[in-house]
This record gives sequence, structure tokens and C-alpha cells, in this order.
Amino acid sequence: IRIKNMIRNGSHAVEEEDKGESSSSSYSPEKRKRVIRVWCDGCYDMVHYGHSNQLRQAKAMGDYLVVGVHTDEEIAKHKGPPVFTQAERYKMIRAIKWVDEIVEGAPYVTTLETLDKYNCDFCVHGDDITLTVDGKDTYDEVKRMGRYRECKRTQGVSTTDLVGRMLLLTKSHHSNVDNAAYQLHTDNFGKGPKGHSPWTGVSQFLQTSQKIIQFASGKEPQPGDTIIYVAGAFDLFHIGNVDFLKTVHKQAEKPYVIVGLHFDQEVNRYKGKNYPIMNIHERTLSVLACRYVSEVVIGAPYAVGKDLLDHFKVDLVCHGKTEVFPDTDGTDPYAEPKKRGIFRILDSGNNLASDDIVQRIIENRLQFEARNQKKEAKEMAVIEALKRKDDSLKTETALTNN
Repeated sequence: IRIKNMIRNGSHAVEEEDKGESSSSSYSPEKRKRVIRVWCDGCYDMVHYGHSNQLRQAKAMGDYLVVGVHTDEEIAKHKGPPVFTQAERYKMIRAIKWVDEIVEGAPYVTTLETLDKYNCDFCVHGDDITLTVDGKDTYDEVKRMGRYRECKRTQGVSTTDLVGRMLLLTKSHHSNVDNAAYQLHTDNFGKGPKGHSPWTGVSQFLQTSQKIIQFASGKEPQPGDTIIYVAGAFDLFHIGNVDFLKTVHKQAEKPYVIVGLHFDQEVNRYKGKNYPIMNIHERTLSVLACRYVSEVVIGAPYAVGKDLLDHFKVDLVCHGKTEVFPDTDGTDPYAEPKKRGIFRILDSGNNLASDDIVQRIIENRLQFEARNQKKEAKEMAVIEALKRKDDSLKTETALTNN
């Protein structure tokens, strides 16, 4: 597979090579005749490419992916109030291309009863730990009954990390440089009262061509497809972006949607402050995970010019209701598509922007910091308990051998 700056992305398909990622997917040919139904669940608050990657890996372990999403009330009870409402969170998960079905208001503790109710063979969770309000492993029952599989957590991103970046209001995350500001962020948001949790800590995200291949599915435009181009930052890929892309997708019977992502410096030029919160590599994966997107251009030119339109054979260029900032030379970046009569302003009915999300976080800053400290403390207690258990087993083994 050749990697270009242009990344193809299917709406629903999962690549066959993904099937080999986990040993748990190596079923006998006889067993594979039956559809393997996989269950995932979570809060899915502030959905990022780490969540998408978990769902991609889970789907690769079977054929049909059912995702349970918890209510606001359940999350508030066990973790503290979510940033996004349950309606917003349900919509976000529906937009991820590996998801086949969602269950609204799924219970916080995963039980055999839930798996059986939705005819799921097993559930999949990342290699971190999820605890109830009283410190119990939410997957304890399904683990004991052998109906639990694990997938690898995506290094370099967590909701905690993103919240930290928003509150910091610095640009250090653009390159993840090891400067004083980013170090302060790591100290504040990656460490609990008794040390550093491997599950909540801040680490650097390293983009690889393999990760892009896994997220993209390489579908080319087919005869009769309408090629639609949109461009922007698509930062903190959120429900406002999803509603816009869904509206774009509805503009044609057979849409092939290409998203042009601007480089970090370009986004910072027109958005200012510490934007983008997510760097270009992170934004690429976030957009590729969306079922309404067919292809991504990494580092698209700000001006949608003749070369770009001709190269991709673009039929329609769309923009939302947000302000269009002029190019560095003061010109309209959409002058060429307007001249060709292929430019369209769309109203998705959702005006949520990255600024609004940052505002939600800032308003609840103390609450989120307290929530993170509490989560960290619970995780550290579990790590200590596991260590004590491990030490005890080692001592017993040593005594038996003597």
C-alpha cells in the first residue's frame, strides 16, 4: 500500500488485514461461519482517536460491533459529570465507521446478562482499568467467565490530556516539545496524589504510516460518485463537525467526501490562542474514523485553487456557517470554486465549535481536576493491590521451592 498525503477512507468497511491483529480473532473456519458479535461499552465523553482505535480493534476481533454508551446520571455517579450530554455522546459513537449498532443507556458495570441480552460473544476493553464508585473492576464478572478480550490502549492521548491542553492555553502540544509548560501540564494532569498512573498519564503521540493505514480503507471514487471537498481544522473532532459532515454527505446520492486538513501553523494563523488543541497527526486520525468521510488531504492548501479542484475532479465545495478568514494575501480562499459555480454554504443546524468545548471545560475546571485526582487515586490503589498480590505469590513460590 502506498502512503500519500491523500488518505482514502471507506464509510463502513474494515480492512481484512486488521483481522489478524489479535489472537482472539483466530477462529476455526467452521466457527467463522457464524457472525461473531462483539460488545464494547464506555462513557465516550470527549471522543478522540484513542476511542476510535479501541472500537477499530474490537471490530477486528469479530464481525458485528455493538457499543453501549452510559447515561449522564451513571457517569456522574461513578466519575463526575460528563462534558457532553448523552444525546451528543450517542451521536458521536454512531458516526464512527466501525460501529454497527449502539445501545443507549448501557449499564456502567458489564455483566453476562448484558452480553446475552444483545447476543454478544464477548466484550472488548483497553488494557487500562475501569472502576466503579466503590473501587470495583467493572469487567470483573465477564473476565471471570472468559468472555472478555483486551485491546491495546492508544499511546499519547487521553481525555485527561486533552482537558489539560485546553486549560494550559499554550502551543506546546503542537509539537509535544519537552518544554516547561508541557512538563507542568504533565505534572498537573498526569499524576495523582501518590504517583503516576500508566492509564491516565500524559505521553507523546507518535504518528506512523501503519496507524494511518489501519484507519483508512483505501476506497477510490467510483463512476457516478459526486466528489465533494471541504476544508478546515476539524480540531477536537466533535459533534459540530459530525453534524456538518453528515449534512455534506447528504448533498449527493453517491457522495465521495474529501476533507482537507490545514497544518497546525495555518490553523493557528486564523484561530489564534493555543489552537489547534490537536496536532495535524491527531486530527488526521480523528477525521478518518468518521463514516461520512472518504478521503483526507493532510496539510491541504488554505486556498482551494485550480490545481486542487482539477486534481481531485471536485464537483462541489462546501463550507459551514463559520466565518471564512482571508488568505495571507487578503484574498478569498474560495474564489476559484465560486467562479466555477460549485461553492455551497451549508447549515447543519449545529453551531458548536472548539471554543464552546474549551468554555465547557474552563467553567468546570476545578470539577475536572478533582475528578482526575480521584480517578488517579483509585487507579494507584489498584496498582498497589496488584503489586502486593504479585509479591505475595512470589514469596509463596519461593517458600514452596525451598
